[in-house]
Amino acid sequence: MKPRIKVLTLAVNDLERSLAFYRDGLGLPTKGIIGQEYEDGAVVFFNMGDELILALFPATSLSKDAGIAATETRLGALSIGHVVNSKEEVDAVMTQAAGAGAVITEPARDRFWGGYSGYFHDPDGHLWEIAWNPEWVVED
Repeated sequence: MKPRIKVLTLAVNDLERSLAFYRDGLGLPTKGIIGQEYEDGAVVFFNMGDELILALFPATSLSKDAGIAATETRLGALSIGHVVNSKEEVDAVMTQAAGAGAVITEPARDRFWGGYSGYFHDPDGHLWEIAWNPEWVVED
């Protein structure tokens, strides 16, 4: 298998609420909910740059599509990292997320590995890390 991830799909309980959080609260561009003409087909896509797509899919639809039982456990099994170019950008995104209704689980601070980061949960409990790493440059 070649190392390539194109789509990251998050199971959500309320597609409209999650759309509002990511689009209106965090400012991510999207065409909104598409696929409503198909049974269990409603989904939201966000272009995250570098050819990565973030998808929001109702938990019941995702579990049905994957042939698994739906789960409510989403807290911390995985964290999604959003890397920025400065400590100030970390603070700005954390403030924006809190304003959008995110639950801050760990305020931004200097980390043992030499960077600066903070964590929050989105409305469905998905864990995000907003980080600045002095070794990485993010192109806008």
